[in-house]
Amino acid sequence: MSARTKINAYVELTKPRIALMIVLIAAAGFALGSRDGIDFSRLFHALFGIALLSGGIAALNQYLERERDCFMPRTASRPLPSNRLTPFAASMFGVSLTVSGIIYLAFFVNPLTALLGTATAIGYVLIYTPLKTRTSLSTVIGAFPGAVPPLIGWAAATGRVPLIAWALFAIQFLWQFPHFLAIAWMYKDEYEQAEIRMLPVVERQGVATAQQSIIYALLLIPVSLLPTLLGLTGMIYFYGALALGLFYLWASVRTGFDSSRTQARRLLLASVIYLPLLFALMVFDTTR
Repeated sequence: MSARTKINAYVELTKPRIALMIVLIAAAGFALGSRDGIDFSRLFHALFGIALLSGGIAALNQYLERERDCFMPRTASRPLPSNRLTPFAASMFGVSLTVSGIIYLAFFVNPLTALLGTATAIGYVLIYTPLKTRTSLSTVIGAFPGAVPPLIGWAAATGRVPLIAWALFAIQFLWQFPHFLAIAWMYKDEYEQAEIRMLPVVERQGVATAQQSIIYALLLIPVSLLPTLLGLTGMIYFYGALALGLFYLWASVRTGFDSSRTQARRLLLASVIYLPLLFALMVFDTTR
């Protein structure tokens, strides 16, 4: 195997597209917390440490799931199932990135950011990932570390996490359910083959999946308005968030009535559009 192929495999192990999304949302949290102006040096250090941490967690997740990934066509080409990397190399790479990210955040940002990063790593790697083969409630548990990016961004900027920062956490927490349930519905047969107990695997008719997608999208609408109600943003964000929330709810409701793979993919696309636009609008309305 060439050096270039191996390097590409290590990069792939970090799930760079997901890492980019995490870094961007954390950057939004940092900007929103920087009410007296952005410290760009601290921002750089925060995002670099978060990127290390995100890549490490992704690598460890793939290490733990390497055997189940072999059973799913969408994951069978990952570095470990395809034998481009050994399990030992992947695990050491993941541990090194994770530990380096935590230490970097502690020394160059602040201890609270490192603590939140540590909690995220523990929650995702040691709790959420093993539970995926045991209970469909793993999605709820995994949503907690999954909602940390805006919170850790705010903590990096200010060294604290006030109520408004937790509102950002709640927004991302609720957003995840229609997003991940759409993925779970699209690949329910693969998840079942890999013995991963996603909700569509446990309840094949899709009624509970549709209900939960709609309920969480509905709850997200009032929660997404909290930044204005708590004084962080103005009315531009308020009405923009309301429109985006109704769009996300509409996509969830349509999936409830049409449980096809195509409609689930549309819900997934709606979720990918919703989150970055919402945070971009939030940042715009606080910095204009």
